[in-house]
Amino acid sequence: MERTRADSAMSTAITPVPPAANAQAYGAGRPPLPVRPRSLPERHSVRAQVLAALRDALSSGELACGEVYSAPALAERYGVSPTPVREAMQQLASEGAVEVVPNRGFRVAGRTPRDIMELAEIRAALEVPAITRLARTLPPERWDELRPLAEATVTAASVGDRAAYAEADRCFHRALLQLAGNRQLVLVADELHRKSQSPATHGSLPGPAELLADALEHGALLDALRRRDLSAAERLAYEHLTGV
Repeated sequence: MERTRADSAMSTAITPVPPAANAQAYGAGRPPLPVRPRSLPERHSVRAQVLAALRDALSSGELACGEVYSAPALAERYGVSPTPVREAMQQLASEGAVEVVPNRGFRVAGRTPRDIMELAEIRAALEVPAITRLARTLPPERWDELRPLAEATVTAASVGDRAAYAEADRCFHRALLQLAGNRQLVLVADELHRKSQSPATHGSLPGPAELLADALEHGALLDALRRRDLSAAERLAYEHLTGV
């Protein structure tokens, strides 16, 4: 990631005001007005870009499970200052993807097999009933709207791009659940989905064949939903989410 204008402007976002001029403008004998930063939207934009880059690095395995990374080192890698990196890492720490290591940086936490199983079970408990309800009520042609998203997962999986696949996979499931019209369901399910994509503490990352098999399940699910085969749709959704 190249250094952006927003990041380079962060150090100059606060414009100093001479104390005398400030006091004169506000009134003699009163404390000077606080000077507030003017570039917060740009700063937040940098943080969002860094957060997205770190999520991709976690999904692809570029940031390895168990390794400790310092904010200054990551800032140099992405061409930004350490501040947005620390902020993004704190966000990832709140999600359980990394752990704070005092005076050193952040350790990639990873998920245990039990973590992954429990996350899959919760996702299935939320998503499968929503999908089966939609299968009963949604016009068959509405499922065709999701075909491009399903195809995007296949494209990413075919070349073994784990970061692109992780994003395409979330987009597909998010769009599917949005059809249910429950915003809180979408938010909760998306958060669980993101957590389930964190690297595992043991085992290798999925290869192209595994990613492709997972991606093709999206199309099979849409086929069952379009023909209103409720039993097949429920079974495919459950197997896709839990891997069993």
